[in-house]
Amino acid sequence: MSLDVSLQLLAEAENGEVREENFVETVRTSLPHAYDLIARLADELRSGAAEFADNQTPPPSERERGQLLRALSSDAIRGSLERHFGITLAFQNCHRVAAFRPDTRGGETHTRFTSVRAQILNQSPEFRDC
Repeated sequence: MSLDVSLQLLAEAENGEVREENFVETVRTSLPHAYDLIARLADELRSGAAEFADNQTPPPSERERGQLLRALSSDAIRGSLERHFGITLAFQNCHRVAAFRPDTRGGETHTRFTSVRAQILNQSPEFRDC
C-alpha cells in the first residue's frame, strides 16, 4: 500500500521542504479508511471525558486493514496524523487503534494500553494472519 504522491508534493520533497498539511492531504486521499478512522477517534476523544477513544471493529476488507497498518507502521505518517489531529496514537493489533490526549502519553492508562500484558490479552486466533 503506497501513497499516491502528486507531482507537486514530489517537487516539494525534491526541493527540500514539504508542507506537512500537503503530506496529510496525501495521506487522507491515499489511505481514506485509516484517515477517517483516526479522525473519528480524535473527534470522540475531544467530545468526551474518557481517557482515550479506541476502535475495536475490524475493517470491512483487507484493503482497509492494509491502509490502517500502513498508516500506523510509518513513523512519518503516524507522526503527521498525531500532530494534525492533536492526539497520541497507540496500536495493539490489526485494527485496535486508540487516540489519547498528548499529555497522557506515558501515564497510567496509556502505559496499561501499550503494555505487554494488554497486547497478550488482546490476541485471538483470528488475528494471526492480519
